Amino acid sequence: MSFIETRGNDGIKPNEVEFSYAILNPSASFGGLYIPKSLPNLGEDFIESHKNKSYKELAFDILTAFKVDIEENDLQTALNLYDNFDDKSNPSPVVKVKENLFVNEQYHGPTRAFKDMALQPFGSILSAIAKKRNEKYLILAATSGDTGPAALNTFKNKEGIKVACLYPVGGTSDVQRLQMVTEDGENLKVIGINGNFDDAQNALKNLLASETFKTTLGEKHTKLSAANSVNFGRIIFQIVYHFWSYIELLRQNEIENGEKIYLTVPSGNFGNALGGYYAKKMGLPVEKILITSNENNVLTSWINDGVYDLNDKTLVLTKSPAMDILKSSNIERIMYDMFGSDRTKELMEDLNSKNSFVLSIDEKAKLQSEFSATFSDDTYGLKTIKNYLEDGYLMDPHTATCIKAYETLMDKPLKNVVYSTAEWTKFSPSVLNALNDDSMKYKDIDALKIISDKYNIKVPTMIQNVFDAKVRHTVEINIDDLEKEIVSFI
Repeated sequence: MSFIETRGNDGIKPNEVEFSYAILNPSASFGGLYIPKSLPNLGEDFIESHKNKSYKELAFDILTAFKVDIEENDLQTALNLYDNFDDKSNPSPVVKVKENLFVNEQYHGPTRAFKDMALQPFGSILSAIAKKRNEKYLILAATSGDTGPAALNTFKNKEGIKVACLYPVGGTSDVQRLQMVTEDGENLKVIGINGNFDDAQNALKNLLASETFKTTLGEKHTKLSAANSVNFGRIIFQIVYHFWSYIELLRQNEIENGEKIYLTVPSGNFGNALGGYYAKKMGLPVEKILITSNENNVLTSWINDGVYDLNDKTLVLTKSPAMDILKSSNIERIMYDMFGSDRTKELMEDLNSKNSFVLSIDEKAKLQSEFSATFSDDTYGLKTIKNYLEDGYLMDPHTATCIKAYETLMDKPLKNVVYSTAEWTKFSPSVLNALNDDSMKYKDIDALKIISDKYNIKVPTMIQNVFDAKVRHTVEINIDDLEKEIVSFI
């Protein structure tokens, strides 16, 4: 299957590329992104045929339907990494919480966040391609908290791969930061950025598009790629678990094949939501995708008002920091699919030059036919965590934002699958604030112990161990010094 570009072709890059090219070279013409030229059609028969198949088999068959140019043994090796999750037969379990509310728990992998679902196999595939081509790669990753640990974990000590991971100083939880700065792989570099996630992501995109930076890397016989969801290698694996959610509801006799459901996604960079959108277009029976944001609610405005405006908008640091994002990369892929490359290029150029764009009435209506959106503040989120634990279910602050959509956006009495993108252990001080109804500044290690002891909930070993691990990465710099720092690392 061929991949094309969201902003059209510049006459320099190829008009169409294969999957392997797109993941090795994620920056497309005019600063755009790669998208599949077409999507495979997987309907009720495909879903029915996978009711008794494993997650790995489902993932393999979906990637095969995309006709990716990856050798079968490399695909199987990558998918076998799901065996390292808590339950290899069910790496992303769907748990019933209320009569029509289900939670897809995506945090049962090695770093306890949903990014493992995509980055574990993606990292394996990219590394295998680089090795076969005898090429060296620098992988850039910008993180609001979860991409970083997952990318570092999957690429650790991979032959021919180096990783430079950027995170906003003070913009992640302590556990997330420790997961990154204690990584001991010799091929890893973790860099704290004096700024927010948008600053880190903009820096990543600028480096991906910089010909001088690529030339400098070329002199060191190194090529450039990225682990963020600007890379379609991430997105393709994020399609899989939406199909898995539906199949799990079938197995649990909660729905009949063909019955529509809601998908509810806590969204920052819109990659998880994009995966659901593609799944729907591929035949998954979805009524609508419900988007929840925190107080950085630009996505709510984009969907509800047709306006994306960053002027006079200041990033708010919230209890759900992985969603503290103002520029969401993957809205570009949605707009390409709905409005075409010329309009997408125009809108994205307006966003870059004017910090805003406005959709037409028809464009807004088209967007709203697929998505509904809301947002919640920290007060709502903390109250939700407490209320749901009293009913027996413990969630993290990002998952809590989804309950706002469950309570306010459902027009029909259908089943609703909420995506829980991180385990509570990564945000234990906020969870403890919720349970104690206070605003004390707890240390992560103390909050973990208090919650674990009081509620008899086990803290995974990989989280416990991070507090005793040696800090190996201490660099914190300004954006202007980033390129020099990375070149020095290479």
